[in-house]
Amino acid sequence: MSENNSESYGNQELYLKYEGLLLPTIVHTPETLRYAQEFKVRDDDIFISTYPKSGTTWMQEIIPLILNEGDKTPVLTVPNWDRAPWLEENRAHLFLDERPSPRAIVTHLPYRLMPPAFFKSKAKVINVARNPRDVIVSSYHFHVMASFLEDPESFNEFFSKWLCGEVFFGSWFEHVKGWLNAKEKDRIIYITYEEMLMDLKGAIKKLSNFVGKELSEDIIADIAEHCTFKNMKTNKMSNYSLVPEDIMAHNKSEFLRKGVAGDWKNYFTVAQSEHFDSFYQEQMKDVMHHFIWDHS
Repeated sequence: MSENNSESYGNQELYLKYEGLLLPTIVHTPETLRYAQEFKVRDDDIFISTYPKSGTTWMQEIIPLILNEGDKTPVLTVPNWDRAPWLEENRAHLFLDERPSPRAIVTHLPYRLMPPAFFKSKAKVINVARNPRDVIVSSYHFHVMASFLEDPESFNEFFSKWLCGEVFFGSWFEHVKGWLNAKEKDRIIYITYEEMLMDLKGAIKKLSNFVGKELSEDIIADIAEHCTFKNMKTNKMSNYSLVPEDIMAHNKSEFLRKGVAGDWKNYFTVAQSEHFDSFYQEQMKDVMHHFIWDHS
């Protein structure tokens, strides 16, 4: 780890700076990051790679159901952060080392910071991306309700910081492009939040095949029904209602807020939309991959 210092906001040290990224100190320490780098990756591990607020919680619901062939016991009895733990957070070692294969592991780490053992393994990756405009809005509300993140002064101020990557886990553009340029494309599946919204059953079938589970149409339909936003919002093991109010102020914003595409249109001004489009085109000009939102 080449960097290991804290960024102070107000009277709190909210972030640890690590390899250019701001990471919330509530769940990240030098020890947890060392654990992630030294992690012993198994060939049958399944990593869920996301930039924050891009469908992580959704995947933490879907993948355990696929791996358990539709058995809902884990998703109804185990909090999502334990059933598919974050590799780089402070609870990972409690669950991952002794967990039987295949392990579902979540990470917000950029491709360049994946553990060295990953690159030598056959582990698979489910890479989820979301329209960055909606990511900005969702992330803004998350910052408002989470005491462990910097409280935005305004949406406009947050919009500017987000574009510059001055938010937790850094730049969306660097994260997305890093994974798109990964050499291990034969063991990575790329999927978007929007694709899952449009055809959840189709997405679950595609993901099932990718992780080597042949599920019946009935089981796929049952998983899809359970994983609707409406149902997940009422599952206390998934909606973060178990988190104390002083850590997540649910009265300010629900963690699972809307679960839609296009909410950014209710927040962006014309000037912000034009600025974003220009910035996006410049950042993504060399990217050959075409996302669904590029055509909307």
